[in-house]
Amino acid sequence: MKTNAVPHYDDSINTTGCCPKFNPDGWDGQELRFTDKPFVRATTRSLMHIPLNVGRVFTRVQTHIGGSGVIDPDNFLILSRDLSPWQVEHLFATDNNVPDEEMTTLSGDFITKVFEGPYKQAKEWHEQMQNLVRASGKEPGRIFFFYTTCPRCAKAYGKNYTIGVAETLAA
Repeated sequence: MKTNAVPHYDDSINTTGCCPKFNPDGWDGQELRFTDKPFVRATTRSLMHIPLNVGRVFTRVQTHIGGSGVIDPDNFLILSRDLSPWQVEHLFATDNNVPDEEMTTLSGDFITKVFEGPYKQAKEWHEQMQNLVRASGKEPGRIFFFYTTCPRCAKAYGKNYTIGVAETLAA
């Protein structure tokens, strides 16, 4: 397992002009190890877990990342997790600091699972990720989701893939 590596994000098919068509090959059942892996940290507002300002925040962050020259398709990952019914944390993988954005790092071991279906299943997916970690003899830590396409693009492509990324802690 290579430290700070993520599975390849295939962005070669983009018929919407927005999100690339996600190819889930190589994403299911992966073990990830991060050691001080840099991420841009941003938050969005929600109303009882329904996102309100995701488009504006993601556009700002992606513009800053693009302007700083740290976009790398072999390092593309956006981890999201609800902090409360009113706020979501998003971590955008980078290789370096991004000016005008809050930076953080992530360290630890994680496992992945590919889900396909509507976003409203996230509560069930969260529970499945916890059970997956426990089945491996570890304790679950933070559970993130990588929402691979926006709702409009998921509809256009006919698939809505979401990657569960669960932190694994010693039992």
